[in-house]
Amino acid sequence: MYSTVSTVSTASASLASLWDEVSGTQPDPDLWVVLATLAAALAVVVPPGLWRLSRNTITIAHEGGHGLVALLTGRTLTGIRLHSDTSGLTVSRGKPHGIGMILTAAAGYTAPPLLGLGGAALLAAGRITLLLWLAALLLLAMLVMVRNAYGALTVFLTGGTFVLVSWLSGPQVQAAFAYAVVWFLLVGGVRPAFELQAKRSRGGAGDSDADQLSRLTHVPAGLWLFLFHAVSLCSLIGGGRWLLEGAGGR
Repeated sequence: MYSTVSTVSTASASLASLWDEVSGTQPDPDLWVVLATLAAALAVVVPPGLWRLSRNTITIAHEGGHGLVALLTGRTLTGIRLHSDTSGLTVSRGKPHGIGMILTAAAGYTAPPLLGLGGAALLAAGRITLLLWLAALLLLAMLVMVRNAYGALTVFLTGGTFVLVSWLSGPQVQAAFAYAVVWFLLVGGVRPAFELQAKRSRGGAGDSDADQLSRLTHVPAGLWLFLFHAVSLCSLIGGGRWLLEGAGGR
């Protein structure tokens, strides 16, 4: 009996210690780290060659946004596919119209910048470890719904990176990684809406999220595109201020 009670007590203490580590606050990085991670994010978003590679991560957030909102609005999520050309597809079952379908369609382009904004709020509060763990859990949940090999591999590698950084690296590396990820979501979340606008100006992307939303709501696709721009740019401005002020103020 004593041995059993002792084992339970040890396990409870370990869980409590783990929770304290995850939910606790960590020191803010120096301002130069924040600026360096911003520069790194710009370096992989602005050049077209690197963007073709790094955009896969934005696609994960984009399709994950569709999937999460589909579940939150009561739709049945049947699968997510991610392709090597950085396109993706999220399939859900439910009414083909109504608020649930509208919110699900609107969640794709808005998900990466809003995730970046939420991440910036956590970093401004010093919750670096919590951000890394939440990201790993969301990617694990998404992995269950991925239905093609390339998509499963990219989500697995991305989630594995978060786990390795969380478990094996020190506070400084964790902070730099977390800030780089959040800057990337904020900066990288801006570019897809401009790319969509360019495609539509050339007569392409006729089945884009903006066009699907137009058919669902009878609101012009251009207004939905304006919403995507507004969300991404406001998230970049607001999230960027939080990141810079948080590090510079302490």
